[in-house]
Amino acid sequence: MDTSPLPQTSKNQNINSPLQLLVLSNGHGEDVIAARILQALQSSPNSPEIFALPIVGEGKKYQELHIPVIGSVRTMPSGGFIYMDGHQLMRDVRGGLLKLTWNQIKAIRHWVNTQKKSHTPCAILAVGDIVPLLFAWMSGANYAFVGTAKSEYYVRDEAGLLQRHTKGARWENFSGSIYHPWERWLMTRRRCQGVFPRDSLTTTILQKMSVPAFDLGNPMMDGLEPTFPSQSFFSANAEWEELARPLVITLLPGSRPPEAYNNWETIAIAVSSLMADLREAELRQPYSRNALFLAAISPNLDLDKFCQTLQCLGWRSQQQVELPVKINDNGALTFKQNNAYLVLTQNAYNDCLYLADLAIAMAGTATEQFVGLGKPAITIPGEGPQFTPAFAEAQSRHLGRSIILVQRPEKVGQVVRSLFNNPDELHLISQNGVQRMGQPGAAQRIADCLMQRLGM
Repeated sequence: MDTSPLPQTSKNQNINSPLQLLVLSNGHGEDVIAARILQALQSSPNSPEIFALPIVGEGKKYQELHIPVIGSVRTMPSGGFIYMDGHQLMRDVRGGLLKLTWNQIKAIRHWVNTQKKSHTPCAILAVGDIVPLLFAWMSGANYAFVGTAKSEYYVRDEAGLLQRHTKGARWENFSGSIYHPWERWLMTRRRCQGVFPRDSLTTTILQKMSVPAFDLGNPMMDGLEPTFPSQSFFSANAEWEELARPLVITLLPGSRPPEAYNNWETIAIAVSSLMADLREAELRQPYSRNALFLAAISPNLDLDKFCQTLQCLGWRSQQQVELPVKINDNGALTFKQNNAYLVLTQNAYNDCLYLADLAIAMAGTATEQFVGLGKPAITIPGEGPQFTPAFAEAQSRHLGRSIILVQRPEKVGQVVRSLFNNPDELHLISQNGVQRMGQPGAAQRIADCLMQRLGM
């Protein structure tokens, strides 16, 4: 743990000026995490004046918070997934990545120099991976880092290193940490006032390597409360209600077009597999549970494409259906096939996470949030650019037993039956998910620490 004194205000600084904070992030998920921390900072009586530079994308989350964006912003062809595929990197280079990067570095330096010339205190908050961290170091200002891209769980668990058989596996942990020596060098500079890893295991490893790391949780688990009070789950007849309640499966196809549409076709096959297995179970046990599927579809996607896939597979649209489990979305579309219902919603994401017993998922952040609620997720490799076989395999290491990686969607029904025949495993999955993703409230805890470390 870093025990160096807090940065002192110089004699030339205008002590009446609030701290100027520039936030750097490199991806939509990183923007969301940064925005949660910034919202907590904005609610403070000593809130800094905040600016942002989204290194990837256009930073729409910052615009929603009315935070000014400095420098050049642009959406690259890869959508920020260049680390998964060399071809994606070349597409971005041809799309002007190098020029954009150089312009962004100049914009950061200009912003810092402008504050220094006016004797105004300033700092950088980097959110993401080594790219914003490197930019923060190059700025010449004090900085802090929220590490969202790496976790020690990719290479180890509490018992030790994971067994790996790929050629590049040793490279991931060659220096004793998932964070390489050059990344740790950036974290241990005098101007680095704090590092906020995504989980306790990663924090512990970094602290042993003299990184000023703080174990404050993962902001990804903030803001996931359902629209209904949690006590509505319980009543005097809770045991009977649980037996009568349908098996609720949330479907998470991802949010990036056109990949999400391809993922949906794969998930729809998995749903058919599960329904076939449930029909077989009903023949053996007449009082077996029915199924309700809740598809959480991103608002930026075309819902008609999802409807077309369902109709091709025999689902029929239903009007004014009284479902046994309700979600808060009047615009949701309901479909029926045999005794099962499927709901498409673009406005009830949190409800879909909370109501489900398990998920069939081909997503990044959404899968992690679902697992963090203590629930199992079945994942199926896709064609990418995000949810590739390599990404799915890495995610299964990161989230451990909470992820059941299935290579073919036709096998999902068999996996679900095996899973729910093992209540002890479900209990361990519940504990594992919370341990790896952390408790809610991290954004406020990180904001409070930043207020202290950066001298606000």
